[in-house]
Amino acid sequence: MDYNDVRNEARKIIGNKCKVCPECNGIACRGQVPGMGGKGSGSGFIRNFEQLKSVKVRMDTLYEPSEIDAGIEIFGRKFKYPFFAAPIGGVKVNYGEGHTDTTYSEAVVKGCFEAGTAAFTGDGIPEESFIGPLDAVGEVSGCGIPTIKPWDVEEAIRKVKLAEKRNVAAIAMDVDAAGLTVFAKLGKPLFPQSVESLKKIIESTELPFIVKGIMTVEGALKAKQAGASGIIVSNHGGRVLDDTLSTIEVLPSIVEACKGEMKIFIDGGFRKGTDIFKAIALGADAVLIGRPYGVAVYGGGMEGAKLYTEKIGAELEDAMRMTGAKNLDEITIDKVEFAK
Repeated sequence: MDYNDVRNEARKIIGNKCKVCPECNGIACRGQVPGMGGKGSGSGFIRNFEQLKSVKVRMDTLYEPSEIDAGIEIFGRKFKYPFFAAPIGGVKVNYGEGHTDTTYSEAVVKGCFEAGTAAFTGDGIPEESFIGPLDAVGEVSGCGIPTIKPWDVEEAIRKVKLAEKRNVAAIAMDVDAAGLTVFAKLGKPLFPQSVESLKKIIESTELPFIVKGIMTVEGALKAKQAGASGIIVSNHGGRVLDDTLSTIEVLPSIVEACKGEMKIFIDGGFRKGTDIFKAIALGADAVLIGRPYGVAVYGGGMEGAKLYTEKIGAELEDAMRMTGAKNLDEITIDKVEFAK
């Protein structure tokens, strides 16, 4: 099986839920929520992809050759690459009947682990939507990051305590999921988090806590004030608010305000190894990739996730080789520029 086989198989299984387009750019699926499109006009998803393409890599192969090392250490754990699978929940609704949240997470967690990286896992209304993925992380010695929805403080802390028992690497909360109104319609609403409520949740654990859904410097500083160990620059893949800026556009100002004080992750339209390179050059510590992992798992299970990870990792190493960066510290801002 190669990655083309994985994509072809995914088309058969997913059907109209995701068209497995040649470019996963949000155009063909705009407005398809549920499904994997962007909300409303789909412009948030589309802009993520287009603005990332507008960043160009500057090639330079005149340097003393050396071994390439794309490895990273985050929160005391070492990974082969600086990218991770993003949390995806509700897979039956969004991708089809081929997987449950538990079987999807088992595949993506183990596939990423086999390839030397890790997966963030999701959460949902049925308890199993959190527990099944959490158990999958536990089976790989806690090499994964469960992501809790922005419930009320009591419920969030309850789930933090469940995660602690699996020796997880860190815990995340996707505060941007407050825009998923379907949860309220099903009787279990999600809430925006004040600094005070977020601080209570973070202080309930000694594990590193990552806040996902930061799109402004002000939001990043609030996460820092609450005690976050890391943030994820994210607009939830354009699925919660139409007409947002792209994540790559807002990254530089957030990096300027917070670099070195919290780990800075980013997601939104990342599809290739060169995309990972661009984010690192602009100051991110690591990247999350969402929709393509869904395709990889539906088309190839654990092996599909592993193949996709290795594909992106090899592309990143190629970009490093063609720009003279032998490690992540050498992927500096002078190696990219925004096209005019």
